[in-house]
Amino acid sequence: METATPVQRRVVRPRADALRNRERIVAAAREMFVEFGPEVPFDEIARRAGVGNATVYRNFADRDALAREVVCSVMDRTSEWVETALVEGGDAFEALSGFVHFAADERIGALCPMLSHSFDQNHPDLVAARDRITVLIEQLMDRAREDGQLRPDVEFGDLMIAVSQLTRPLPGTACQGIDRFVHRHLQLFLDGMRAPARSELPGVAATVEDLRRA
Repeated sequence: METATPVQRRVVRPRADALRNRERIVAAAREMFVEFGPEVPFDEIARRAGVGNATVYRNFADRDALAREVVCSVMDRTSEWVETALVEGGDAFEALSGFVHFAADERIGALCPMLSHSFDQNHPDLVAARDRITVLIEQLMDRAREDGQLRPDVEFGDLMIAVSQLTRPLPGTACQGIDRFVHRHLQLFLDGMRAPARSELPGVAATVEDLRRA
């Protein structure tokens, strides 16, 4: 009795030009979401990316899929930055400060409003990206706290709320108009996080769970 030869499944990989188109779409969408908000028309995103509308829809079935890809790509790049900082070691508070300024350059504050209640908070890609960055940032904070550089009454939620608020474009103000102030104000905030604390913080610290319930 002859044994049938297993059929080798051919793995279809995206062409290089298809990958480049997808990357251009995500980059253009990120820029336009920051400038105009999440409701920017797909044809405007396609125009800035230098591709046709059909290419955008071929890669992303709807606005949620594109918005999710933009947010996840930003979180992934930020996670990679934090991973490198953790491996390199060095001054713990300087690493934490570096993350905050990197997050500002990635426009975290402008993109955070896209994670509204209408957005699928439980999509596996978003959950994985969010969990990864949360663990890494908490490791950065733990290092700074253990070295006596970070005041003990500051938690993950406090950090992320402040970063989001301080890097979010003001209503009626072009994003570019406040760029020159963002890093200055973030540094003022970071100096307030240093130990020893100069004052007692009112209320209670914001935790990861508080952010997810918000």
